[in-house]
Amino acid sequence: MTKPLRIGTRDSQLAVWQATLVQNELSRKGIASELVYIKSDGDIDLVTPLYELGVQGIFTKTLDAALLNDRIDIAVHSMKDVPTQLAKGLQQSAVLPRASFKDILVYKGDKEHLLETLGFVNGEWSVVSKDTRPRFHDSVLTIATSSVRRKAQWLNRYPNHVLDNLRGNVNTRMRKLEESNWNGAIFAGAGLERIGLRPSNSIDLDWMLPAPSQGAIMIACRENDPQTFEATHQLNDTATAICTKIEKDFLRVLMGGCTTPISALAIIQGNTVHFRGNVLSLDGKQKAEIEKIVPVSETVALGEQAAEEVLQKGGAAIIESIRNA
Repeated sequence: MTKPLRIGTRDSQLAVWQATLVQNELSRKGIASELVYIKSDGDIDLVTPLYELGVQGIFTKTLDAALLNDRIDIAVHSMKDVPTQLAKGLQQSAVLPRASFKDILVYKGDKEHLLETLGFVNGEWSVVSKDTRPRFHDSVLTIATSSVRRKAQWLNRYPNHVLDNLRGNVNTRMRKLEESNWNGAIFAGAGLERIGLRPSNSIDLDWMLPAPSQGAIMIACRENDPQTFEATHQLNDTATAICTKIEKDFLRVLMGGCTTPISALAIIQGNTVHFRGNVLSLDGKQKAEIEKIVPVSETVALGEQAAEEVLQKGGAAIIESIRNA
């Protein structure tokens, strides 16, 4: 390529880290590039909860506009922020190898008491059953997150807990947690780990299903720019691309956005794909879920098929109730 690729990125620490990763990977392929910093509406508004913004792609649309207007050549996104259908004229050129897909709890106060209250004993999370549910119902903690998905799954497990809103980039949210009287806050593990901010007072929420494509980084370019597509597609990780497509297809069929608690995770193990997905009511009281194991060769329509089954198993009624609310 004759000119350096212009890499569009938000200016938060995590976004710049991700864009710099792409820049370094391109450099290893002999491709020169430069970063172009663009502020998104999602970064400007740090108060309104995500589900009240009413716009899909709140963290990606400004970069998408810059891409379509030829201000940049590629945009680097946290893939979980990307709408299930890209803006007209854009295409996915690569998905980088996935980091941790897990949500984590950053907690405060007495560690032993808190984790016992949450049911984390001897290094493992208790399975919610008839025996353990009463204790979970009795405990009262205050946990912060802006994600309706995390809120719904947390309330499904701990129905008496209080969930407070927490917005901002990861640095802002960590500072707000320190200054608050919350018992803890939920973060995406990959976000904190990538910029070296994951504290020792944190724990993986192994029981919580992640957002579709959480932990993955996606590169987008214009459809009419085959040269840029070919250059960046060299960074594509096939396994991650397969899994995130399944998860995004599941989300798309369920027509889920920021207002619907939808979770999905696909993992390749040997020659098979293990998929789990669910949709919950906002208060966490209702849940429709599915688990499927299929050969990798038969995953083309796995996300759509799983979503259709979830709709039939009660998911349609849950989604309709959320829309009516």
